[in-house]
Amino acid sequence: MAAAVILVALSPVQAHAASAVRAPAGKLGDGTQIEVITLRNAHGVSARILTYGATLQSLSAPDRKGEVADVVLGYDTLDGYVDHPNYFGTTIGRYANRIGGATFTLDGRAYRLPANDHGQSLHGGGKGFDKVAWRVASVRSGPVASVAMTHRSPAGDAGYPGTLDVTVTYSLDEAGALTIAFDATTDAPTIVNLTNHAIFNLSGEGAPGGATGHRLTIPATAITPVDTALIPTGTLRPVAGTAFDFRNGRVVADGIRDGNDPQIVAGRGYDHNFALDKGLTATPQMAARLEDPVSGRVLDVLSTEPGVQFYAGNFLDGTLTGKHGHLYRMGDGIALEPQKFPDAPNKSGFLSARVDPGKPYRHVMVYRLSTRK
Repeated sequence: MAAAVILVALSPVQAHAASAVRAPAGKLGDGTQIEVITLRNAHGVSARILTYGATLQSLSAPDRKGEVADVVLGYDTLDGYVDHPNYFGTTIGRYANRIGGATFTLDGRAYRLPANDHGQSLHGGGKGFDKVAWRVASVRSGPVASVAMTHRSPAGDAGYPGTLDVTVTYSLDEAGALTIAFDATTDAPTIVNLTNHAIFNLSGEGAPGGATGHRLTIPATAITPVDTALIPTGTLRPVAGTAFDFRNGRVVADGIRDGNDPQIVAGRGYDHNFALDKGLTATPQMAARLEDPVSGRVLDVLSTEPGVQFYAGNFLDGTLTGKHGHLYRMGDGIALEPQKFPDAPNKSGFLSARVDPGKPYRHVMVYRLSTRK
């Protein structure tokens, strides 16, 4: 994997430059006040986080010439996220990705979930964590700027067992790394799979060339192939010799329309989970690298989880108007979502997503920004 030139270097006088600023962002229909917290370092990197959906509304960074642009798709105001939800930058839970048949069994009991995606349950069902108001627990400036938000999901919420107490913490450092830590505890056995659903265009959101010209590297020798409903079959398929081989890096556009591969046909392009060679790790390790030859921006995605969903915006169809009046279409952004494997509760061969009382859930992921010449 080619080394990237780190965006900035730390120095002692810059060590306390990161700031966190809290401001109102509007109200929901029931009067609930939503806030936006802006994290900013001294080198032009900033992140805006909405308490609605614990959403990464924007992530801005300089290109190789020092020009700053927002690199995530989304909406300019709260209303867009409420009125036209599409998971842009949101926190996903209780279970990210799909659960087949909108049902799973735990300790001999079957649980029925909302079927919000052609008979499957997607991203927690109809009202997941992306559609609730989170409570701000702390906002801190300093060497690392951060905001922590909490949410309680009661037992039976969207059909899931156990009362789940969740904390999501966004932290921005001076080297251009935005860390997102997900922590959860339960009072009864349940399943948990939390991630962030940011969709990136490193040329800048809405850039007319889209994101399929980006070069992507994923250190994975296999994917979890899917059926026509995009539910994993339960097997692993080697990527060698296929359009899914990103181990040495390749331009996304090179394989995204390869209709000779049934998996590309099923996903309408790339919408697949990659089984990372690293597996489940105690500390965040490389899950993917995205590079934009136009701007020089590089995004490294690190995670403790064993999989990463690569989604190339295949279902963006021009019906959503995002930031600055940009019409989002297929290929306009790329999501790289670290996670447990999709439908793991129904696949005995996949790493379990079970969480029990006294054994907290934790997932730490990092969006690390840099530039190359």
